[in-house]
Amino acid sequence: MLILLLYFFILIVIVQLVYYLGIFGKFAFAKAQKATPKRIPISVIVCAKNEAKNVADFIPLLAEQNYPDFEIVLIDDASSDSTLEIFEQFEKLYTNIRIVKVENNEAFWGNKKYALTLGIKAAKKDYLLFTDADCYPTSKEWITAMSSQFTMHKTIVLGYGGYEKISNSFLNKIIRFETLLTAIQYLSWAKSGNPYMGVGRNLAYKKEEFFRVNGFINHIQVRSGDDDLFINEAASSKNTTIAYTPESFTYSKPKSTYKEWIVQKRRHLSTANHYKTLDKLQLGTFYCSQILFFTLAILLLSLQFQWIIVLSLIVIRYLGTWTVVGFSAGKLKENDIKYWFPIVELFLILSQMNIFIANLFSKPVHWK
Repeated sequence: MLILLLYFFILIVIVQLVYYLGIFGKFAFAKAQKATPKRIPISVIVCAKNEAKNVADFIPLLAEQNYPDFEIVLIDDASSDSTLEIFEQFEKLYTNIRIVKVENNEAFWGNKKYALTLGIKAAKKDYLLFTDADCYPTSKEWITAMSSQFTMHKTIVLGYGGYEKISNSFLNKIIRFETLLTAIQYLSWAKSGNPYMGVGRNLAYKKEEFFRVNGFINHIQVRSGDDDLFINEAASSKNTTIAYTPESFTYSKPKSTYKEWIVQKRRHLSTANHYKTLDKLQLGTFYCSQILFFTLAILLLSLQFQWIIVLSLIVIRYLGTWTVVGFSAGKLKENDIKYWFPIVELFLILSQMNIFIANLFSKPVHWK
């Protein structure tokens, strides 16, 4: 029995190394990306619901981007705070800001996809660049950096949306590591020719891609997924590329409590249930291999069965995974996270197990 467990452990280590070195390595070891500025017209789209404080802080950072031809479409999704009033103040200050006011609709009440659809239809430019109301770009070259990756055939661009660093916060390290690992996965799979998701904090596509798949209609009943479910349906190896120059990044304020973060991640995990079958399979295999690696490693070491072989396999696995995470963290300017990798990885896996079990017994909360 123990020898079978050892063979199974060897298989799991191989699976992990195939993912990290074979797939995630395509992004980790990729050459530095070049951004060739283009002058294509861009509509920056921001959907907000009760985000008065954030939009007051971050809309000026969008309006003052260094780009020759862009507009900002601000969507107020029936906010009950002063979001709309702040939008209207910015509309008077900046000539390239337009507002879309969304009234509560009985059929689509509280559905962000409905609000976004109205904003996309109102956009006057052919290329759309999305971010969230609680996000901000790292520089005035954000639009330039994201739009530079568009080509005649590449009409979907997946970007990186990180979270602010908070000193002396272990929760912040977990949040940022989870965000980093997610980005490593979707950027690597896109680079491998199998894009399966993107994040609405930093995403761009040509308007024709939206109408080609009839917008969000095929998953309109799913309250979340305006970003990843859309990409899961619309993206392919032919029309999708990635942006990872530092100027292309956006950042958000992270959750401040573990409970708030768990609620957020429960929503994200429930959306993944609607991915294509092969995408769910590759994600499920990866996460299962992570859990099994730790479980079998602890079991075999506690039984002291072939402990030299087991320990050698653990070291080999960590050398491979840590190298890939380190190079990827360098590309995405998350260098401090790589030093915490073994610890935050374990805590993340335990948290993901907690989220999975919680979602089995109750539905997560979605758009505000």
